[in-house]
Amino acid sequence: MAPVDPHSYTDSTHPLTNHIALTFYFDFPSSTIFTSTLISLPAPHSGPFTLDTRSLSISSVLDPTTHKPLPFTLAAAIDPILGQYVTITLSNQSQVLILSKTATSSSALQWLSPPQTFNKSFPFVYTQCQSIHARSIFPCQDTPAARVRYTAKLNVPLHLSAVMAAKHVERKDPVAGESLGACEDSVWCEEGRVVEEFVMEQPVPPYLFAFAVGELGFREVGPRTRVYAEAVPNILDAASKEFAGTEEMIRVGERLFGPYDWERFDLLVLPPSFPYGGMENPRMVFLTPTVIKGDATGAQVVAHELAHSWTGNLITNKTNDHFWLNEGFTTYAERRIVEAVQGEDRAALNIGIGWRGLVEEMDRFKDNMEFTKLKTNQEGVDPDDIYSQVPYEKGFQFLWRIERQIGRPAFDVFLKKYIATFKFQSIDTDTFIDFLKANIPGIEEQIDLELWVEGTGIPPDAMEPVSNIYSKIVSLANEFQLGRMPKEDEVADWHGQEWELYLENLPKSVEASQVLSCLLNYCIINYWDNLYFTLPSPSVENSLRYTSLFRPFFFFFFFF
Repeated sequence: MAPVDPHSYTDSTHPLTNHIALTFYFDFPSSTIFTSTLISLPAPHSGPFTLDTRSLSISSVLDPTTHKPLPFTLAAAIDPILGQYVTITLSNQSQVLILSKTATSSSALQWLSPPQTFNKSFPFVYTQCQSIHARSIFPCQDTPAARVRYTAKLNVPLHLSAVMAAKHVERKDPVAGESLGACEDSVWCEEGRVVEEFVMEQPVPPYLFAFAVGELGFREVGPRTRVYAEAVPNILDAASKEFAGTEEMIRVGERLFGPYDWERFDLLVLPPSFPYGGMENPRMVFLTPTVIKGDATGAQVVAHELAHSWTGNLITNKTNDHFWLNEGFTTYAERRIVEAVQGEDRAALNIGIGWRGLVEEMDRFKDNMEFTKLKTNQEGVDPDDIYSQVPYEKGFQFLWRIERQIGRPAFDVFLKKYIATFKFQSIDTDTFIDFLKANIPGIEEQIDLELWVEGTGIPPDAMEPVSNIYSKIVSLANEFQLGRMPKEDEVADWHGQEWELYLENLPKSVEASQVLSCLLNYCIINYWDNLYFTLPSPSVENSLRYTSLFRPFFFFFFFF
C-alpha cells in the first residue's frame, strides 16, 4: 500500500473516485443512518480498491450492473486515528455499490433529542466531517486529495426537513427502487416519510460533505443567501438581523478574489451543542448560535467562512500536513473582507487577537515545536488533537509579510492569479512555493521562505499590528493589575472582539476570580437585559479557543 495521505488508507496506485451517489434512510429512534454508496471511478479498474471507514457496519458490496456480490475484506485491526479500511476486489469495473449503516458512535454525527434543541419538540441531527470523519458516515477515500462530485437522497420523517452543503433539487414522495438497497422498499416508502434530493456539481473534498435534519425554517437575507435555523421565530429573526450584510461581503470577496463559484451562500444556525464558531461547508455554512450577539459582530465569523469559498473550498490543502494553505489564506482573505466592510481598525483588532493567539500557541507546543511549522509532519497524529491557531495566524503572517514586501496592488494580482490557476484542485506547500517564485521573481532573496514554511516558532519578520484601538485595549488591559477597570465611556462602543482582546491581554498573574468579579460587576449591572448577545463568544471558527482566564467566566454564564 502506498498512501497518498498520512490520515487515509487511500492508495496512490488506485484510481480516485470522481462521483458518489448516496441514499440515506434516517432512523431517529436508533440514531442510525442506513446507507447505499454508489462509487464511480474515471475508468474500469481491476484489482484491489481500498476505502476508509470508521465504525461502519457493511452488509454487502455489489456490482451495480449485475447486482452480484463483489469480494471484500475489512481490516482486522482498527486504527484509533484512521479507523478501518475495506478492500474491494474489482474485475474491470468502474462502479461499486456498498450497503452499510452508521454506528451511534459515529464521529461525524451529532444526534440531538428534543430537549437538546431550541424548539424542544423534535429531534435533530447534523454532521461535522472535518478533519477525517466522513468515513464514519459512508465508505470513501477520505482525503482532501480526492475531490468528488455527488448526489444524495435523504429519506426523513415528513415533519422534518433537510439541508445540505449541495444544491437542493426537490422535496418529494419516496419512490420504490431509489434507495439502491439502503433499506427495503416497504421501509423507504412507508407513510410519513419524505425524500430530500441534492446534487453537488463541483468537486469537493470529503470533509466538506455536510447535512442537517430537523424542524427548520429560514429567512431571506440577500439574493444569494438564506439564513436557516430551527423554526423558532426569535432565533430566525435574530440570525437574519445579525447576517443582513452578507451580500455586501460576497461582493467584496468577488472584487478581491474573483468570481464566486458556488451559486448560493446560505447559513445554518445550529442548536447550541455545535462545538465550533463556524464550518465552511460550501453553499451551506454551519454556525453556532453564540455568534449571534445582536450587534453584527458575528458577521466576522461569516466573513471567515465566506473567505473559504475561495481559499480552502476552491483550492484545498492536499493533506492536513499543509493545513495552512486552507486556513492561513482564509484568515488573510477574511481580514481583507472585514477591512473593506468594517474598516481598518476592525481588521487590525482582528489581527491583534490572532497575534495573541499565535504567541500563546508557541507556549503550548514548546515541547513539540514540529506543530509550530506551517508545513508539518502529522504521521501517526490525529489532526484534531493538534488543532491550533498556528496554521491560521502564522499562515496569515506569512502572506502579510509577502504583501508588505511587494505591495498590496501586486499581491492582489498574485492572489487572484493563484486562485484562478488552482481552483477545484488540492495542492501542497511545495506547489504554492513554486508558484510564488515563478510569479514574484526574486522573492526567495527578499524573504526567507524556508524559514517561514519549514522553521519552528514565529519568524523575526512577523509583525504585531499597529492601530489606535489595538494599542488602547492592550494598554487598558495592562492597567488591570493596578486595580483600574476601564471607564464606561472607554468601553461604550466595545463589542465581543474588543472584550476578547482585553481579556486575553490581561497579565498572567491575574486570578480568574478577579476577572470574574470585575466582569460580573460591569456586565450584569450595565447589560443584564442583553447579556447573551453582548458577551464575547467562547467559540472562534473551528475551535473553542479561550484562555484559562476566560474559561471560568464562560462556564459561569453558559453552564450554570
